[in-house]
Amino acid sequence: MSMRNQARILLAAAALTAFTGLAQAQAQAPCGGSFSAWLEGMLAEARAAGVGDAGLRAIASASVDPAVLKRDRAQGVFTLDFATFARKLISQNRMDVGRSKLKQYASTFQRARSEYGVAPEVITAFWGLETDFGGYQGDFNTLNSIATLAHDCRRPELFRPQLISLARLIDLGVVPRGITGAWAGEIGMVQVLPDDYLTKGRDGDGDGQVQLKTSAPDAIMTAANFLSSLGWRANEPWLIEVRVPAQMEWYDAGLHKALPVSEWQARGVSARNGTLPPSNEAHLILPMGHKGPAFMAYPNFHVFLEWNQSLTYVLTAAYFATRLGGAPIFDEGNPEPGLNQPQMKSLQQKLTADGFDVGEIDGILGAGTRAAVREEQKRVGLPADAWPTVRLLNAL
Repeated sequence: MSMRNQARILLAAAALTAFTGLAQAQAQAPCGGSFSAWLEGMLAEARAAGVGDAGLRAIASASVDPAVLKRDRAQGVFTLDFATFARKLISQNRMDVGRSKLKQYASTFQRARSEYGVAPEVITAFWGLETDFGGYQGDFNTLNSIATLAHDCRRPELFRPQLISLARLIDLGVVPRGITGAWAGEIGMVQVLPDDYLTKGRDGDGDGQVQLKTSAPDAIMTAANFLSSLGWRANEPWLIEVRVPAQMEWYDAGLHKALPVSEWQARGVSARNGTLPPSNEAHLILPMGHKGPAFMAYPNFHVFLEWNQSLTYVLTAAYFATRLGGAPIFDEGNPEPGLNQPQMKSLQQKLTADGFDVGEIDGILGAGTRAAVREEQKRVGLPADAWPTVRLLNAL
């Protein structure tokens, strides 16, 4: 048996053991309250999940990191509009390094495409945006980060299983107890959470190990496996820039409505360059309204959203991948000015008062806010393109 297959079997067996043990655990540690009492509950859950001594000792050593909570509460970068965010993240240097990495690891990328069907430029885009191609992977103690977020009551259901998976990785000797990464617990060049490391990790360089912090081939193959597991469709597009007519039914634009490409074309939508591949399911994405940039999103775009829930981020990642594949810089158009963060918060308060569920009043244009904006634009007679403006704020 090859070392690569041994590594795959070891990780798969560990994942199965963790899943079975967790399914049998009868009690889960509640969030909040005394951290030491919560930690005792987590240790009981970890034992029930089959975590060994090394993993249990790791969990017992965890502590709260206030800096993690501060970062979790203040993700200000997502208040930027798409054009500003994309310009900020996709520098010429990132483009140049990305193209260089595509050449440097061409054989690994080809193997990833052959086994999982994922386009090399898609993996490279995530690699570049997540860690600058491994240059900065984060310096937060991963164990403390995940324990902090699992104890906190904002998203405990996401992070509690990650703590168990991290303990399993420590048990197996795949990662050390003191491993570092992003503030939210992601590890390695492509920033995956421990459970994905455990279940999707792949040995890309043939050394019998899965080292996502130091091995680019391991990171590439793992990212390909992860994206494939999310439903990536081989040899299909994900995003194409388009032009839209001056007038059309803007309410249908967005992730809430999919139409055949032929229907969008009948309404006057066309590719900015070349032609639009046919598809029975495509979304018209107008991140800054009907006067701003416009894109046709294909089914593979949903895989980007599984990686990250921020439309601005995933649209930037998907667009970056098209640039690495040869697409030109997008046409910014002439969008109506958006809202600043205080204005956005004011809008969210108004929308909430009107009965819409926009989530937190955080000044971030998330999915709930976009949906509410679209409905209110339609009600007051503005173009229903889900782009909040001062006109809408005043109309409300």
